[in-house]
This record gives sequence, C-alpha cells and structure tokens, in this order.
Amino acid sequence: MSNSRRGFVPSDAKEFSVENLNILRIAQQDILYLLSRGYPIKNASTYVGNHYMLSERQRLAIVRASSEQNALMLRKAKELSKEQMKQKIYIDGLNTIITLEVALSEGTLIRCMDGTIRDLAGLRGTYRLIDKTEKAIVLIGAKLMELQIEHVTFYLDAPVSNTGRLKMKLYELLKEFPYGIDVQLVNNADVLLEKLENVITSDAIVLNRCKSWYNLVRDILKSNVPEVTYVDLS
Repeated sequence: MSNSRRGFVPSDAKEFSVENLNILRIAQQDILYLLSRGYPIKNASTYVGNHYMLSERQRLAIVRASSEQNALMLRKAKELSKEQMKQKIYIDGLNTIITLEVALSEGTLIRCMDGTIRDLAGLRGTYRLIDKTEKAIVLIGAKLMELQIEHVTFYLDAPVSNTGRLKMKLYELLKEFPYGIDVQLVNNADVLLEKLENVITSDAIVLNRCKSWYNLVRDILKSNVPEVTYVDLS
C-alpha cells in the first residue's frame, strides 16, 4: 500500500490562492448566469473559462461546485438530517472513500453550493489503495455506528482497477462494527444508487435522481477532521 497524497497538486496553492479565488467566484457567477439561461454547464464553463484564462483544475472546481437553482432546491428537499436517517443505507463507495482520502492527504477539497464536499481527484478507470485508505474506511465505520445504522451496502464500480482489493479491505476493517455489511462490485454504481433512498454520495446526477440522501462526508470531516481546509465556492 503506497504512501501517497491523494488529490494533491503543488500548483493548487497558487491556483486557489485568495487572489485567484476572487477571480474564480466572479467566473462562477458568470457560469451561473448562463446556467439560468439554459446553457449546458460544459459549454458555459468552456466559454467563461477561456474568458478568464482559467486552468483545467480551476474550471473543474467551478463545475463541481456549481449547480443551477432548481437542482439545488431539489437536492435540499431530499437531504436527510441525522434524525431522519433510516436503518439501511447505500454508499457510493469510491466517491465517498476517495474524498476522505483527499482530506486526509491534505489535498484540494471544494465546498460546493449544494453543501457537499467534492474533490478534484479524477479516477479515469484506475484506483489504488493508499496509506490513507484504512483510516478513511474506519472513519466511515465509526460514523455509521454513531448514526445507529443497522445495515450498510457499499457499491463499488467493478470496471475500476483494485475495487476487488478495496472490497476485501472494507469487510476486514468493518467486521467488528455492530451493523450488517454488504459490499457489491457492480458495473455502474450510479445507475443503482439513482433508484434508491438513504444514499451516500456527492455525485450531482445521483443526488438529482435518488429518493433521499445524507451528507456523510461533510459530517465526518466536521467532527473528525476539523482542521481540513476548503476552496469555498459555496
């Protein structure tokens, strides 16, 4: 298992400095205006990104942070409080674990308009366990116990490399916790999660389509990694 800083790029310190963050927020407002007029976010981010000469990571940060008003209202209406959490939950495994790995690696995290925390670590079909993976899994396990969950299902995308190893690691580290655990390797986790309630993810499309969701990563970071810093585009 490698010692690695997931989601850390040295140039981020400059690209997301206070001065550049002010520019990003202005660019974000332009993108939001175009979204309100029906422009697709990809087209809007390309046009505005070119205008402000933004880097690829700066554009990605704005795209991941931004949502048009109807989507924000829809997600907020479906967001569960701790008290509303049901006994059975369904976790977008890679999405959740990678964001926590980035936080533990002091990588770049984005505080988004819908209240979620997202990262800039692209998968591109490959994933490998790092020295932060076990701690990320234990943080999830402990939080689920605190929330008095009775059963958790993790969905992992089978086409992504090393998800079989991650499945074994989840069973190994969570077996002592007082709830049932099921880890499923599936062709496309998003397609399954979109049809469910009590979903844990920050994937925007899944949040738009699922029946209800809980903001687990934000909860974990707030209580267990309070020193974490964010690029605030909320």
